[in-house]
This record gives sequence, C-alpha cells and structure tokens, in this order.
Amino acid sequence: MAENDRRAQPESGFHAVLTPHRSLSPAGFVMLMTAVGVISFAIGILFLLTGAWPVFGFFALDVMLIYGAFKLNYRSGRGFELVDVTREQLTVTRVHPSGRSESFEFNPFWARVLLNERPNGHTELRLAAQGRELRFAQFLTDDERRDFASALRGALTEARGARI
Repeated sequence: MAENDRRAQPESGFHAVLTPHRSLSPAGFVMLMTAVGVISFAIGILFLLTGAWPVFGFFALDVMLIYGAFKLNYRSGRGFELVDVTREQLTVTRVHPSGRSESFEFNPFWARVLLNERPNGHTELRLAAQGRELRFAQFLTDDERRDFASALRGALTEARGARI
C-alpha cells in the first residue's frame, strides 16, 4: 500500500503525498543479495569442480542482473506526487526520480476528479478542468486510487464551500 499522508493544514486546506510502495527495506535488500550471492557462488563452485566452468560465469551474471534490477526499482521509487487543495487552486506536483519536478494547477471550482473503472477492476485517476486532463497517482493500487479519489472529492467540496 502506498504511503498517503493526508493531513489538514490551516493554510493549505488539503495536502497529500503519494509515494510508491517498496516492500523490501534497504537492510532486506542487503540480506537478499547476500543470500543470492552465497547460493550462486556455492552452486557455481560445484559446476566449476565438475568441469562446467562456463556455468560459473552465468551465475555471476545472474547476481549482477538481480542487483541491477533492484537498483532500478529503488531508483523509480524515489518519485512521488504532492496534491494540495486550497480555495484558490488545486496543485499536483510530480517529482520524478531524477529530482525534476513539474506542477499542474487547476481551479478547484472547475476541477473534477475522474475515476475510470475498467471491467477487470483496474482503475485510472484523472483530474479534468477547462478542457485539460491530468492522469496521476499511477503507482497507487486500484483500491488506493478509489480511496484517494473519494478523499480528493471531499477536499474539493470543502474548498468550494470554504468561507473567506
């Protein structure tokens, strides 16, 4: 489940941080890579002793590929999205794993939260206003998208009815 930080702030109304979920902690990653490395090395030595020396190199390649795949996965996990709703504007800020960010602003009185549900249960969350659409929260699970759509609709309703 993605970490959704929804807390009311007096000056910003609604604030949410949407982050991708990573189930393996850094310590777990070290333990996993150690186990994979030890097992691959041991089995590779057995193949080396039986004369099948090229297999030893393939075990080393497997360990390097697993390490690379996990590193790419952790890198993509550094991206996140910020959603802020005030009476004046709805802002979605997307921060990419590289650190580059881009912001999308909508008028909360015009913005609509669109949750498309496909027959297979998959969902897609978008914001639409004044002829523009933004697809966001793509790394959340389907249930998390449903929950977040409901929370965001509530925040927009509250922002529209807020008094100055």
